[in-house]
Amino acid sequence: MINLDTHKTLIPQDFASNSKVWIYQSNRLFTMSEAFELEPLLEDFVEQWKSHGAAVKGYANLFYGQFIVLMADETQATVGGCSTDSSVRLIKQIEQDFKVDMFNRQSLAFVVKDKVQILPINQLNYAIENGFITDETLYFNNLVATKEELVSNWIVPINQSWLINKLSKFLN
Repeated sequence: MINLDTHKTLIPQDFASNSKVWIYQSNRLFTMSEAFELEPLLEDFVEQWKSHGAAVKGYANLFYGQFIVLMADETQATVGGCSTDSSVRLIKQIEQDFKVDMFNRQSLAFVVKDKVQILPINQLNYAIENGFITDETLYFNNLVATKEELVSNWIVPINQSWLINKLSKFLN
């Protein structure tokens, strides 16, 4: 059974609420051994993360076995293009090393039967019409951009997300 508050307890308390957040969703669950391999990669990246030569106060973690969350507290150093590029290189390296797809924005994640389920966006209407998801189904809104949004609006019912506008004609 998935505990949907896990991420809230693991997010560093000492990061500003407006800390930048990037969420990368894998097309599949990482295995336990892959998760153990991933942990030091994320830790090493955060330790070495720089922006214009200054250390970035960063955080990285794998949540629910499928989402890599990166966070940068910009109260000490602003994250510029080069430092953002370095995080993208990290994720691309993870894609290669673990044979996963982390950049497919056409796949959406939902909680169905206490598990993370990935659904291609072009199958949403079918899923609604056949009752696989409803407006109350929990959705991983990977568009959240700050720590505050990550805590309060990452996992929300479809009817509280941007998806409701796209699906309203099918949910009535």
